[in-house]
Amino acid sequence: MCSGGAFFDYDNDGDQDIYLVNGAPLPGYQSKDIPRNVLYRNNGDGTFTDVSLEAGVGDTGYGYAVTMADYDNDGDQDIYVANFGPNVLYRNNGDGTFTDVTAEAGVGDPRWATGAAFADYDGDGDLDLYVGNYVDFSIEAHKPCGSPKLKLYCHPSEYNGVSDILYRNNGDGTFTDVTKAAGVFNPRGKAMGLVFGDYDNDGDLDLYVANDTVAKFLFRNEGDGTFAEIGLIAGVACAGDGHIQAGMGTDFGDYDNDGDLDIFVATYQMDHNTLYQNEGNGFFTDVTFQAGLGRESLAYLGFSAGFFDYDNDGDLDIFVANGHLDPDIRLVNSTVSYAQTNQLFTNDGDGTFTDVSQVMGPGFRILAVSRGSAFGDYDNDGDLDILVTNRASTPNLLRNDGGNRNNWLMVKTIGTRSNRDGIGARIKLISGPLVQIREVRSSSGYMGQNDMRVHFGLGKRTKVDLLEIRWPSGLVQRLRDLPVNQVPIVKEPLSGE
Repeated sequence: MCSGGAFFDYDNDGDQDIYLVNGAPLPGYQSKDIPRNVLYRNNGDGTFTDVSLEAGVGDTGYGYAVTMADYDNDGDQDIYVANFGPNVLYRNNGDGTFTDVTAEAGVGDPRWATGAAFADYDGDGDLDLYVGNYVDFSIEAHKPCGSPKLKLYCHPSEYNGVSDILYRNNGDGTFTDVTKAAGVFNPRGKAMGLVFGDYDNDGDLDLYVANDTVAKFLFRNEGDGTFAEIGLIAGVACAGDGHIQAGMGTDFGDYDNDGDLDIFVATYQMDHNTLYQNEGNGFFTDVTFQAGLGRESLAYLGFSAGFFDYDNDGDLDIFVANGHLDPDIRLVNSTVSYAQTNQLFTNDGDGTFTDVSQVMGPGFRILAVSRGSAFGDYDNDGDLDILVTNRASTPNLLRNDGGNRNNWLMVKTIGTRSNRDGIGARIKLISGPLVQIREVRSSSGYMGQNDMRVHFGLGKRTKVDLLEIRWPSGLVQRLRDLPVNQVPIVKEPLSGE
């Protein structure tokens, strides 16, 4: 299924570095060159330098996903890598190097992990860790599917699901497995994408998990350290007609600017990607076809997916990374290709989207087997660029050359009473009649992480009337009359204002 990548600022120099996860040889298989994960330092001039070895983060495990956050609240970004095999936690030493603290932290679960995210689910000021696991699989118990002449991957139904893991941060560098105590234990899960967000606007972080060929989970945070799984009741466990989908990447985002978080999920070929509109009353409606996202996705197998405002016009667009699973799929269905193009759907501002992929430049005409994606402003020019990881190939870095024709604001948060990153903060921006909300989060989509700075497109508006930040601590901070086209660093005050 390939691996992910991420934008993050590991050295606190103000620009986005890149981390790429690579799959090592499986046990019993040999490779001439042992692949390792790679950390690229942004040189600030449009180029990057591989600093993996000196930084000490070149993990050689069979990697899948990555997430970054300041779990120890010391002012720099740490790295967690999810593997097929033991996961790895790297603590940032603050001097350009990292230390593997997996064993002492207690977060090295050896199962098949496909996603992870940091979030302060219990509101105690430090970041906890959720790890999504796929299926109960081992090399020893592997069984072939298809025929000797036809290489096909087994359907997920051939394997049992496994529960994900929720680790509570103890505040002393260690974590405790609270999966059962917190109510998120479910042995039927087959997690692919996962994302934290406050979908019900009650001030705590809920969790959505896209599962492969089983119902998707929506864990509502009860505010007492526990969650309730309400996916079916809320209308986001299945597609609108009731059929269970092969959920892949997923994201929260307020695409209709009505003040609550909607959900997008990428799915398998010959099924449609799904857009769930938040009704604001605890329930969601599948509006995929009304929004123009149904038929347009049937010919593609979507993996990573996410909301972002690529054209800085003030509403969230959607990107989907596509690529089939089976290299020999054309022998089964001549109308289906293994390598596929990725898709960009522009938000029309009226609840509908238009596929503009073919007019977005040569980067969207590349045929590849894409898997992960991340959004970030690596060149600090005010618009969001795209990192795409591809199976058995080099990644693509797509530089956005048009978004900064419109105005923008990008906010970096620093928590004091809250976690240092401000993960979980809800930011509302008002500029004239335009009202937008965003949240600070670690990972989303599929196997990767976006630039943690919160980006707002503003169109031609020249002033931000109000920036309101609801910090995870509950404190509300208001900033007025901000100039546009800047990156304000906002520190959580000791009292509300």
